[in-house]
Amino acid sequence: MDVLFDGEAGAPATVLLAHGAGAPMDTPFMDGVAAGLAAAGLRVARFEFAYMAARRQGGAKRPPPRAERLCDEYRAAVAALGAGGPLVIGGKSMGGRVASLVADELRGAGRVAGLLCLGYPFHPPGKPERLRTAHLEAIETPTLICQGTRDPFGRREEVETYALSPRVSLLWLEDGDHDLKPRKGVTGATQDDHLAAAAQGAADWIARIAAG
Repeated sequence: MDVLFDGEAGAPATVLLAHGAGAPMDTPFMDGVAAGLAAAGLRVARFEFAYMAARRQGGAKRPPPRAERLCDEYRAAVAALGAGGPLVIGGKSMGGRVASLVADELRGAGRVAGLLCLGYPFHPPGKPERLRTAHLEAIETPTLICQGTRDPFGRREEVETYALSPRVSLLWLEDGDHDLKPRKGVTGATQDDHLAAAAQGAADWIARIAAG
């Protein structure tokens, strides 16, 4: 398993991130979040699921497996990383969803301290009735979801009606889409501004949960 690292090896906490369904671990989005978390003093590790890694080797561009079928790969990534201190798992979109499916299990085993989701896919675009929130209603792992207010996978006015666990916190990025990108004419902000805000907000939250 290839892993990209950002930040100092002796950082007080480590963040393990997986990519979204259609793009690899080294997109500008993933680079920006990793750089922001590292600048805030965290160690960041990024990995790819096997289907995405195969694309790098010239493999067919097949659709990703169902999220549930990627859980074992996420468990294996946590085991291979072997983080010594507090570990927060998560990722962008599908990567965060897969992490959310194994978070309580790994926390119960003492392997994970928190869950960080960047643009959680609460439902497929245009299909708000197909919610992917059942496990989030009872999740016990401290969770932070960084979400754009106009994300078609879960807009703010939709998400605020969901019965999420009290362990779930939301950091809203005004006018952000699924990549946290706002319309500059609406907010005056850029995607880089929102990525930096998400990274700093996540770093502050991680510092709190790492401190117990």
